[in-house]
Parts: sequence; C-alpha cells; structure tokens
Amino acid sequence: MSFIAETADVSDRARLGDGTKVWHLAQVREDAVLGTDCIVGRGAYIGTGVEIGDNTKIQNYALVYEPARLGRGVFIGPAVVLTNDTYPRSVGPDGSLKSADDWTPVGVTIEDGASIGARAVCVAPVTIGQWATVAAGAVVTKDVPAFALMAGVPAKRIGWVGRAGHPLRRNDGGDPLSWVCPETGATYIEEGGTLRETGSAGAHAAPANEES
Repeated sequence: MSFIAETADVSDRARLGDGTKVWHLAQVREDAVLGTDCIVGRGAYIGTGVEIGDNTKIQNYALVYEPARLGRGVFIGPAVVLTNDTYPRSVGPDGSLKSADDWTPVGVTIEDGASIGARAVCVAPVTIGQWATVAAGAVVTKDVPAFALMAGVPAKRIGWVGRAGHPLRRNDGGDPLSWVCPETGATYIEEGGTLRETGSAGAHAAPANEES
C-alpha cells in the first residue's frame, strides 16, 4: 500500500508503487508512474507522465517537470529543478499567449543511483549517468558521465564518486588511473575518460566531459 497525505494532490491517474509516500502539499500529476518505496517530500511537484524508479527520494519543493525519467535509487535534493523547455517563452513572436500545444517538452534523464544536490538545476535535455553526484547549487547543461562528481555554474567534473557517494581517492599502491572508495574500499579504473568498477562486467561507462 502507498501513503498519501491528506493535503497532497495526487491524480487518480497517477500510479504509486507499494510503500511509496507522498507528503504534505506535494503534487503528483496525471499518468506519473512511481515505483515502490519512493518518497515525495513536502511541496514537491511531479509532472504529467514522469517515470520514477523504485527507492527514489524526491525532497521538499523539488520540481520534476515532464517528461523526466528517473531510475532506481535516485536522490533529488530540496528545491532541485529538472527543466523541460529548451527555449522558454510565455508568448509567441506575435505576443499572443502560448499554450501547451505551442511547444514540445524535453526531459531530463537521471540514471540509477545518481544524486542531485539541493537547489541544483538540470537543464533539459541532459542525462545524468548512474551513481553520479551533482553538488548543491550546480547548473548542469551537458550530459554527465557515470560516477562523476559535478560542481559549479555551469557544472564541471571535479572528481569521481563511488556507489557510497564519497569522493574517490587515487590508489597509491596501484596504477595511477586506479581509484578507491575511502568508505567501502571498492576500486575503480579510469580508462579513456570513463570510470568502471573493477571486476564489474556490467558496469556503465559514459564519456567524461570536463565542460559539462
């Protein structure tokens, strides 16, 4: 069973997985699909048709505009904005008010395990790779590789993070492109501007982009 606070606004056409909780003043629009054990915090907004994977947390006052796609275990911090309009205008060239039919929404994609810090903005269309971390207040305008640590305006890669979210350290006892997680001891290899988990045949590797 899911839980919906009395003061939340959840469309009858939205689908909530077992264990998902929607809190005070949050809004979940038509045809949104949330997996199991998700949390939608106070005042958060989930747009029409947005898809959210299991165990994802949407913190207070975050704005997830359609057609965003979020994977499993994603963290969206307080007041984060995922945009959906590349060339925003209230009116057309003739000054008339634009309607929903006058533009095509474009979405942000966030892959499994990634975290977006408080008040960060992801400008669609961008993809945030799995297990990446975007620092609080950053503005992401280009795709982010898996395991990247992003900060700044516009956001740039300033390091790598592991699954535990801690910045990785160079492995002094091994190859200079070997990295280790100080929290878990897990090791990672950097190859050609991508990062992969050692021994993980299915690990995702996305191109590093220092200008993201």
